[in-house]
Amino acid sequence: MIISPWRDQFDLPRDIAYLNAAQIGPMPRRAVQAGQAAYQAKARPWSRTVAGEFFDTPEALRKAAAGLFHATPDDIALVPAASYGLAVAARNLKLKAGQEILVLDGQFPSNVYTWREMAKRDGATVKTIARRQGESWTEALLAQIGPQTALAACGAIQWIDGGAIDLETVGAEARANGASLVLDLTQSLGVMDFNVQAVKPDFAVAAGYKWLLGPYSLGYLYVAPQHQAGEPLEENWINREGSEDFSQLINYRDGYQPGARRFDMGERSNHQLAPAALEALAVLGEIGVEAAVSHCAAVNDALIEAAAPFGLRADTPDRAGHYLSLSLPGEAPADLAKQLMARGVHVSQRGPRLRVSPHLYSDGEDVARFAEALRAVLG
Repeated sequence: MIISPWRDQFDLPRDIAYLNAAQIGPMPRRAVQAGQAAYQAKARPWSRTVAGEFFDTPEALRKAAAGLFHATPDDIALVPAASYGLAVAARNLKLKAGQEILVLDGQFPSNVYTWREMAKRDGATVKTIARRQGESWTEALLAQIGPQTALAACGAIQWIDGGAIDLETVGAEARANGASLVLDLTQSLGVMDFNVQAVKPDFAVAAGYKWLLGPYSLGYLYVAPQHQAGEPLEENWINREGSEDFSQLINYRDGYQPGARRFDMGERSNHQLAPAALEALAVLGEIGVEAAVSHCAAVNDALIEAAAPFGLRADTPDRAGHYLSLSLPGEAPADLAKQLMARGVHVSQRGPRLRVSPHLYSDGEDVARFAEALRAVLG
């Protein structure tokens, strides 16, 4: 029986098997308490300090996020969504007419629409890459990178089937052909080791409300040093140099705060959300990525075994250990996920696949409840 030493850190009733972190992650109790305290403080704003509210907490959040990327705080911008980070990348990368932008077949929409608009702007082409039966996404992507490639946009995994991508190899191949690499790590950061020093992306972004267990509307953007003098999406007061001195704000400055801070969203300090996000990242930091990877993989191995008698198969080449997408038998009902939810099992259904995404809080009892629910629905 798999035991989670961290389950008590989450407000998860024992009659619920929450296996849906890839959709939205539950915040740890500590993060909830930090968020509640921040909202309570808003009722008495005179009790808070300007330095703490506007600068200290977001800088602590930036530092915590940087650790997940193996980057420095200067490399990280605070953004509201993955799409915002991708838009920053598109603003600062220029293509030549006729060049190609590579995306994966079935890629998340935000990581497709951005590049369609960029292709229109620069006269480039978006090329969608599908993988053949038995082929990994890494193999499919490497086969299409060449002199015509200007940009490869993907994630560490494909979000529907969970196939992992060897980003270090893909990054090296992209650079060898003069292409940029932009990553959406929303479905992997925190539960897969990622190192910008090895992968060398131009930009990499992750929304914080899924695997990073934080509140909605806060994410983290890595900007490679060669792009940190680029053009932000918006011109706000706090990303300008000297903004710490409120008495001098109308002494308008042309210069920006150092590093990637110029790309911070407006109102980046997020007085109510940032404390909760910071506490969520603190929990993940204390546990460590290695422990998260190991635990999620063990739970998924047990889930695969539990699902096999009912015709569900883990058949994705190079599947990421934390991410399970099971192919469904032909007789599976179209509303399988809804029927499982009625039995206390929360998963997602994506076409002919059932996406099952445990996290640190998942354990053997969740696996048993999953098997019981499948038996009740599929016989």
